[in-house]
Amino acid sequence: MMIVMRGGVSDQQVQEVVEKLHSIGAEAHVSRGEFKTIIGAIGDREKISEIPFAALEGVEAVIPVMKPYKLVSREFHPEGTVVDVGGVELGGETFVVIAGPCAVESEEQVLAAAKAAKKAGAHLLRGGAFKPRSSPYSFQGMGEQGLELLTLASRETGLPVVTEVVDVRHVELVNAHADMLQIGARNMQNFLLLREVGLQHKPVMLKRGLSSTIEELLMAAEYIIRGGNSNVVLCERGIRTFETATRNTLDLSAVPLVKEASHLPIVVDPSHATGMREPIPALTRGALAVGADGVMIEIHPDPKAALCDGPQSLEFEEFERLMDELRAVASPLGRRL
Repeated sequence: MMIVMRGGVSDQQVQEVVEKLHSIGAEAHVSRGEFKTIIGAIGDREKISEIPFAALEGVEAVIPVMKPYKLVSREFHPEGTVVDVGGVELGGETFVVIAGPCAVESEEQVLAAAKAAKKAGAHLLRGGAFKPRSSPYSFQGMGEQGLELLTLASRETGLPVVTEVVDVRHVELVNAHADMLQIGARNMQNFLLLREVGLQHKPVMLKRGLSSTIEELLMAAEYIIRGGNSNVVLCERGIRTFETATRNTLDLSAVPLVKEASHLPIVVDPSHATGMREPIPALTRGALAVGADGVMIEIHPDPKAALCDGPQSLEFEEFERLMDELRAVASPLGRRL
């Protein structure tokens, strides 16, 4: 249920509604917009419906939320959310570019990638220290040492860091090094991990699962926000279909659908969607055109020697050309880089 407060409502009137909800064991999530304050009520529907909220001073309307996801819905939060990641805003006018290697392999490699990303105009640095791989024999990442190298690269370039956390036991460690915690596709429905990052204050990037629906993605985000962390950015990274020409099938239609259903920002990962570098520029332009808030692109100083996902990593010169292309098309679309 959503309780919409009148314009100019006082803190005391909002608190009265919150206390009423707490008195019956319900949760109250307050969203303050420029013109409206909305209180999301979560708990026993029958108990909540018994309280005459519409009669309380300052209440304009009481609206039932029919969707299974409540806190991530546009109904609850009509204005789009802007998530601040180390001073970079996701969800605003800027089309945010996140770039870096799939996995941190060495100090030389990650520093080279970070400097190339910075030079080309990227806003955030990505890099995996912990890598959940399909094969137990594949490179699994450098762990804590990789996190330290990402911190070093961040200091050298000033780029905030996005990196994946794959285990509840690693959340505190990764949290100490990253500006944004990433939940990968394989962990989208790892509910213990979702609850744990929901208790953190760092922004979270939540990737869509390999075979997950849009509703399942939004429900996973609901776990995080219900835990108290509203700084969530969604990521469309391709889903598994019958098509074998690419690694996955990039669902660009998910972007406007998510924008309509939810207030959360959404970015696109064309690197993991295709598994090959050639389509990445076109799909990146497509992500910009359909209204995505940014993209995440893999780059590497020597993709042929990469320990992880070399075929989908752009060389530095290719990435620079892509950034130039994006600048040329962003302005006509009302966006900036």
